[in-house]
Amino acid sequence: MGYGGLIPFLGLTAAVWVTPPGDRLFASAALLGYGAIIVSFLGAIHWGLSMRPGVAQPLPALVWGITPGLLGWVALLLDPARGLVLIAMLLWGCFAADRVLYPRYQMEAWLPMRLWLTLAASSSCLAAAGGLQR
Repeated sequence: MGYGGLIPFLGLTAAVWVTPPGDRLFASAALLGYGAIIVSFLGAIHWGLSMRPGVAQPLPALVWGITPGLLGWVALLLDPARGLVLIAMLLWGCFAADRVLYPRYQMEAWLPMRLWLTLAASSSCLAAAGGLQR
């Protein structure tokens, strides 16, 4: 399912590059919204992990859990090119946090896939941002 989640990233990035200028804004807005939802989801995973029975609920994990969603919302307020760059940065920030936090939950087996998903999704965002500048 993780790799299937790349379909909107890749498809909407392609749309930014191949559609007429008027349609590029729609494709980039759709990509920006999708990216904001994904980073919000990546943060929310930490809430779910912290709220399992028998697991202490450390405040930093809970604060981190809402941070990507809030910053994703900020990305939605920016012009699409800058918002997409922020989403790409947030995707890498989420990956960096997961590299530290996933081993605490015995979830490090997910990290190789997360690396590839982060690379593809962030590259799509940056390529779309570039496509808007032409």
